[in-house]
Amino acid sequence: MKVLIVDDQTLVLLSLKKWLTDLGYEVQTASNVVDAITEYDKFLPNLVITDMNMPIMDDSNYSYNQDAFIEDAPGLEIVKHIKKENNDNIPVMFLSGNTTEDIISRGFELGAVDYMKKPVSLSEIGARVKRLIGAAKIYNTNAVIDLNNNRYIQKGCVGIVIPCYNEEKRLLGEEFKTFVRKNLGYHICFVNDGSKDNTLEVLHELRKGHEDYISIYNCEKNGGKAEAVRLGMLHLAAQNEYDYIGFLDADLSTDFDDFQDLTTTIFTTNFQIVSGSRMSRMGANITKESARAIISKTINFIIRKTLGMEINDTQCGAKIMTKEIIERTFQDKFLTKWLFDVEIFMRMKKVYGSKKAQELICEQPLKRWIHADGSKLSMKDSVKIVGQIFQIAIHYR
Repeated sequence: MKVLIVDDQTLVLLSLKKWLTDLGYEVQTASNVVDAITEYDKFLPNLVITDMNMPIMDDSNYSYNQDAFIEDAPGLEIVKHIKKENNDNIPVMFLSGNTTEDIISRGFELGAVDYMKKPVSLSEIGARVKRLIGAAKIYNTNAVIDLNNNRYIQKGCVGIVIPCYNEEKRLLGEEFKTFVRKNLGYHICFVNDGSKDNTLEVLHELRKGHEDYISIYNCEKNGGKAEAVRLGMLHLAAQNEYDYIGFLDADLSTDFDDFQDLTTTIFTTNFQIVSGSRMSRMGANITKESARAIISKTINFIIRKTLGMEINDTQCGAKIMTKEIIERTFQDKFLTKWLFDVEIFMRMKKVYGSKKAQELICEQPLKRWIHADGSKLSMKDSVKIVGQIFQIAIHYR
């Protein structure tokens, strides 16, 4: 049994191809409409699984004739080619994040037989494929098929930058591997910030077996967290694969569940940056952490006055944003090593104006946030931060 998968996101194609191949199907892939039609005519599949929104062809300069292609959902052209032009009765299944009723209805009118909304588990996809074209003999006898361990194709693809400096003994490697195994729309890019211990070796070991979902960007010299994040974000933004790109601290003081909540928000709204906020968690342990909470809120008050924007927590270390924000605010090195989050907002204010910048920013309270061991700033660091805030204020005035 042969299956053609069409999607413009590499992580989707890699994950779904491996899953269906391990289940015993012969699989080919395509990433745009023209290649899909060519591959269909050559491969003659028993089933086509296709996204609705994708490039017409692999050429960003290609200007298509609106009369020749369906502009708002080019993937429907594949169904039209199969059903109308070839008069073929093979089943076509949509796998898409597109929820527009009119487009979905047009797809069924053209002859599609099934629709799956991303995110969706590989197990469900496998079950639907089996229902449509039957089971296949498992050719890959070495594959481990766990139908109860759901892994999910996400709505889109997200890159996550993790800055690392001397994380050899602190890095939660298993948590990172578990996350990318389960959530197939995410790619983690570890940035080794000139570590003096064996962090780089630890990262290479962590990456083994997950090369499609984990990468390493190595900085030979330590440039501080700001520079590590900046270089990592620019590195991922230069690739066409990702819809959005964000960053997290290596200690996972903000965990993946909360980051996925930030991701859901940016996918479903018009915000260009969604930033985690810890302020609602500051009072959760007020008797033990009251001094730290007071210092944090005092620093935040100074930052708000400096920014001229009501942002409750700039220093969370968990943010996700569009490539446009990265292109407009990450090109030049940041002035400070710690307060680059503040500088991002200052640069947005300069580019868009204060009112528009505030409209593009969503500050989302975190449900779960902890101080990981060794992550707290000392009193000396807090004094330095105040000095750096005034440095930022003068520089960006």
